Amino acid sequence: MRRLLKNHLPDRESILRNRWLRPFQAVLLHPRLWHLNRHSVSGAVAVGLFCGLIPGPLQMLGAALGALLLRVNLPLALLVTLYSNPFTIVPLYLLAYQIGRQLTGDDSGFMLPPEFSATAVAAWAQAMQEWMLEVAEPLAVGLAALASSLAVLGYMLTRTAWRLYLINAWRHRKPGSENSR
Repeated sequence: MRRLLKNHLPDRESILRNRWLRPFQAVLLHPRLWHLNRHSVSGAVAVGLFCGLIPGPLQMLGAALGALLLRVNLPLALLVTLYSNPFTIVPLYLLAYQIGRQLTGDDSGFMLPPEFSATAVAAWAQAMQEWMLEVAEPLAVGLAALASSLAVLGYMLTRTAWRLYLINAWRHRKPGSENSR
């Protein structure tokens, strides 16, 4: 797994060669942002899972800032945000909305957005604004809860998988080999 990640993720040299990233080299070339160890990988998974639910194109920016602040693997944090994509974002947001309704005690049921009316655009825009205000609180609470849960679960699963891999590798070492000291 580690070899696979190293082969497919950008490295320090690609940052050095990129003329658009040169102004940010001092920050982007911090060694902890590029190491693949159990701390940086599990932290990157958590950051990526959390930031994957940020609306719109701000997911990658959020993951990059999170990786920089927490000094976890930057490319992996960016990669993990891709779990939310045009195919998965609607089910994820519906799940977050339902979680938010449970947490806020909202028992009003699911509210469908207003149907678009080309003849009454102003009335539709007003109805759409009211609908967005109605779903805003449960959606925001649900997104925060779901993102936090996914981040904690991803962190714990990554740490566990890494530990199991190390235990398995240790057990399969040949006795008497140079690496068994």
